[in-house]
Amino acid sequence: MESDVIGTFESALQEVDVRLERTTAADARGVLTDLLEPPAVGVPLPFDGVSLPEAVETEPTPDELEAATTGITAVEFAVADYGSVAIRSSPVGEEPISLYADVHVAVVAASDVLPDMKATFERLGDDARNGADTVLATGPSATADMGALVTGAHGPKAVHAVVIEDR
Repeated sequence: MESDVIGTFESALQEVDVRLERTTAADARGVLTDLLEPPAVGVPLPFDGVSLPEAVETEPTPDELEAATTGITAVEFAVADYGSVAIRSSPVGEEPISLYADVHVAVVAASDVLPDMKATFERLGDDARNGADTVLATGPSATADMGALVTGAHGPKAVHAVVIEDR
């Protein structure tokens, strides 16, 4: 079933112009390195055996955050049928790192890709009862407030999703 959910996630991501990379923990650092465009900022990843590339600043100053081209974060979970990722606000900075950089690289364990909104609302309910703030983001930032569609106006211009299949 997990591979069906990941396939659904991949299809939904394609519809919003997001590339999906599937990897193992052992190969994740190489995949992240390939997606990285310096300067890069990120938060330590919570997956055993997975670390950020050396070029990623994990304690950026406000100026480094603003200048970053790539931001790498783990996401709390993903929603397969919408191609969305859940970004939790926490003291380590997932939310600003996912929003300020031109490119957001969202890393999620395959087991945390939920099939649909019903499962998402159940998970969000648990998070909300525990006081967590979570943003659901789908694809690059886009707005048509002033006429033509503009990407990157309120967040990243591009998004890449990395699914770690053995976590």
